[in-house]
Amino acid sequence: MSFAIIETGGKQYKVSASKILEIEKLNAKIGETIKFKNVLLLNDNSKTEIGSPNIEGATVEAKLLDNVKDRTVLVFHKRRRKHSRKKNGHRQRHAKIQITKILAKGGKVIDEAKIVEKKKTLKKGKKDIEKESKK
Repeated sequence: MSFAIIETGGKQYKVSASKILEIEKLNAKIGETIKFKNVLLLNDNSKTEIGSPNIEGATVEAKLLDNVKDRTVLVFHKRRRKHSRKKNGHRQRHAKIQITKILAKGGKVIDEAKIVEKKKTLKKGKKDIEKESKK
């Protein structure tokens, strides 16, 4: 199984083809292809290549699936004996991506994946179901 280690948003991620990740927010539109050029390590089934610090010419391509928000984190400050309280909520923004290609030096494709499309489900209301059952 081939994989790569990339750096984005100050963090390092181990990625392989068709893997879905949540990373720091990116300024891109949904469905857009993103290229990561900070590739720290490439592992093909036969050999491993380590960069110092990056591998020149190696890229990882991904498709932006969605921009999401994390769950709410409550921040509460209370100072004893001072009647001073403060409550804040914070929701961190993330980008959900799917890795499509891992490319080595010279554009050689190490691994490639099929893109998973989001399924749209139609929600039927109670009245719509009653109308269909009467027909």
